[in-house]
Amino acid sequence: MAQFKAAPAPEPVDGLGVLIANLGTPAAPTAAALRPFLAEFLSDPRVVELPRLKWWPVLHGIVLRRRPARSARLYRNIWTADGSPLLVTTRAIADGLAARLRARLGREVAVEIGMRYGEPSIARGLDALRGRAPRRLVVLPLYPQYSGATTGSTFDAVAAEIVRWRRVPELHFIGDYHDEPAYIAALAAGVRQYWSELGRPDRLLLSFHGIPERQAAGGDPYPQQCRRTAELLWDALELPADNRYLAFQSRFGREPWLRPYTDETLMAWARAGVERVDTLCPGFAADCLETLEEIAITNRERFLHAGGRDYRYLPALNTRPEHLEMLTRLVLRAVGEK
Repeated sequence: MAQFKAAPAPEPVDGLGVLIANLGTPAAPTAAALRPFLAEFLSDPRVVELPRLKWWPVLHGIVLRRRPARSARLYRNIWTADGSPLLVTTRAIADGLAARLRARLGREVAVEIGMRYGEPSIARGLDALRGRAPRRLVVLPLYPQYSGATTGSTFDAVAAEIVRWRRVPELHFIGDYHDEPAYIAALAAGVRQYWSELGRPDRLLLSFHGIPERQAAGGDPYPQQCRRTAELLWDALELPADNRYLAFQSRFGREPWLRPYTDETLMAWARAGVERVDTLCPGFAADCLETLEEIAITNRERFLHAGGRDYRYLPALNTRPEHLEMLTRLVLRAVGEK
């Protein structure tokens, strides 16, 4: 049996630490920065559930030779003066959460962010929290719907780090919040505000990130949770039965993913004469490549090219006050605080 080795444990304080976790981002919109980021992401067995002997030659012989340059071009379409939108927004969410926890509890709460892939990593975020030595630790992945490829993989990374700690805190891991009333209310409030300012479309499409059908057939609850979120949001918006549409985006590779596909749905609508469409992505807590580029740019172009007239992407919850308040409630509830 291997000998356990750990750094000296700081003296614990009677406090609370929070790790906000998200998927991650490259350090720059370049092929050189995308290559290690994609290598880490696509090497995760939770993300690509294929035998290593089958997947490794494809990953290193084809994917990592071609995809970094293509992905870098897409990232350049959304990169800001402050850097990656996902990282900037995740930091702002963490700051907003810390401020609300401080106001609610009357004391400072250590809130750090950790990206599953890239930097700042989950290990780095946890190490910063470990230095504060809180007795209680809440891990909040910003994934409303649970999937093994996102939330499950986040748990793997957290466990791999904490297993090396001498003093393990009281751990609270928030697995999902797909049917949280305050989450649904925040989504509905954003849609209503947008429609009150700019008018209603012919159709509203709820687009969720897809996963391979094989993973869903293996018991991943993700598709059921996506549909439950959609049903609750449709009810909150009082949408009629003929205006309730859900699709899945961001498929990768050749195997079947959850259907219907977002891009095919939008193009079919345009060819059928649907003129005005709004698309909302309830599964993304912070805007990122998949929303700002894939949905807001690429799929807009596809819809208009197929004959549509007006296409709008409705932003993610990001730092909306309702979103920050909901996340605050989740954290406090996890540790039995009011």
